[in-house]
Amino acid sequence: MTMSIDERSVKIKEIVCRILELDEDEVTDTSLFQEEHGADSLRAIEILASVEKEFNIVIDQDKLSQLVNLKGVYDVVADAAGW
Repeated sequence: MTMSIDERSVKIKEIVCRILELDEDEVTDTSLFQEEHGADSLRAIEILASVEKEFNIVIDQDKLSQLVNLKGVYDVVADAAGW
């Protein structure tokens, strides 16, 4: 069964919040992982690996620089998955 856009967004947010050890209400689409939530570059790699596994996709390592907030993660995942 294919996930809806809302289901994908919720799943991505769950993954990000688990990795950043944050409550879902602390993270918005545009809140910056590093500046506002204290995430380091290792967390971005963890997010990348987790969304690749969850959605069965491969994301180029050069996309890491775009994983700065939820919107960036959504965009990278959507691009890699062809949504």
